Amino acid sequence: MTKAFSRLLLIICLLGASATAQAGDAASDNPFERIGHIVVIVVENRSFDHVFGLFPGAEGLEGARRANPQIDRDGRPLPYLPGLDTQQANAPFLLEGPLAGPEKIDPIHQFYVEQEQINGGRMDRFVEASNAGGLVMGYRDARGSRQWRLAQDFTLADHFFHPAFGGSLLNHFFLVCACAPLYPNAPDKLVAQLDGEGRLARKQTSPKSALDGVPHWRNVGKVTPDGFAVGTFLPFAPLAGDQAEGEVLPAQTALTIGDRLSEKGISWAWYAGGWADVVSGRSKPYSGSDNFQIHHQPFIYFQNFGPGTRARAEHLKDEADFLEDARKGTLPPVSFYKPVGRYNEHPAYAAFDAGDAHLGEIVDQLRASPNWSDMLIVVVADENGGFWDHVAPPRIDRFGPGTRVPGLLISPFARKGFVDKTVYDGTSILRTIEVRFGLAPLTARDAAAADFRNALEPLGQ
Repeated sequence: MTKAFSRLLLIICLLGASATAQAGDAASDNPFERIGHIVVIVVENRSFDHVFGLFPGAEGLEGARRANPQIDRDGRPLPYLPGLDTQQANAPFLLEGPLAGPEKIDPIHQFYVEQEQINGGRMDRFVEASNAGGLVMGYRDARGSRQWRLAQDFTLADHFFHPAFGGSLLNHFFLVCACAPLYPNAPDKLVAQLDGEGRLARKQTSPKSALDGVPHWRNVGKVTPDGFAVGTFLPFAPLAGDQAEGEVLPAQTALTIGDRLSEKGISWAWYAGGWADVVSGRSKPYSGSDNFQIHHQPFIYFQNFGPGTRARAEHLKDEADFLEDARKGTLPPVSFYKPVGRYNEHPAYAAFDAGDAHLGEIVDQLRASPNWSDMLIVVVADENGGFWDHVAPPRIDRFGPGTRVPGLLISPFARKGFVDKTVYDGTSILRTIEVRFGLAPLTARDAAAADFRNALEPLGQ
């Protein structure tokens, strides 16, 4: 063998080794390659300070006590928090006694109202712009809750913001399409009336001070003046039998994360408590002990998942299916789970403690599943429910993000007892699914969102 040929052979071998190494590096570029099952559990209407304000190591109430005081409608600090049985100082306060039980008031959590409450990041108009007065400043001692223990055992994200200002329907849309629904040419009665500063216009009869009563708006509305649906609507087609009372949203045609997964042949499902009973007509939505919430089921608003479609039959399932799939180890690679109304933690019609216990039971069953060995569970509140938080959300676009909410990342690979300071919002869920399964982003929002890699132990540990 000549020296020249030997050198050529050596070069070829080195090039081959380099190519193999590069291919191996490319294969390991995915930070979620260990994750075979992503499960997203969506609860309701709690801010971070409201639930985890006392959690050690989190940006909680110690920082909150140095936050801006709540101001009145004239811009001056309120002398005390209005609307409570006893005079309460203008500061966050512990919910005790009856106030710590099942809440009787559902604080307003509306698209334009929340923007006014955030007040450019000063977070100081939550009281004056609420129907619940000073109650929105209350926080829970949640140290005995299942969520607290899960945060101690796994990862708590303390900069997780709900994706869009306002209520459940809009935020559930952002969780599945990173988009706001469209309602072109909406009737005037549905369109929000704004003042010259872009806030909701108030009536002349509106009290001048929060100490004298709640605001009187001209028309809160459900649609922006340029045709985005930001309030609560019913889907374009009834689930079964009689449709509930309310305005109906036109069928939506935007692509969802479900469409992206299906395009690539990746199995997925949206599981909902009470789904089978409602679609069969055995129970009615918004009633009874279950209190099934139609507007918490985002996929039924999209034409691709309309009644009679194969996609609806294949991907929209009941809680019983979820638990059975978990038990047998047959969960799809991507699962969403929405608890039925009475267990979703929503103030006024659900209790925090009951929802917390239910969440703990669900996580226990997931951890007992054969699928647990490669699972990532994301637990997040859909929005803040009108409750105050002291951390200003980042400014991304006209829709949000909104206020900080509790976020838990639970996995055999999650950092244990870790408080993750990464800035997330609801579209981070989409981004994580997209990165894991090689999917194209749906919109600019999820394309730019941080995924959850920082919550996982580094590879090899």
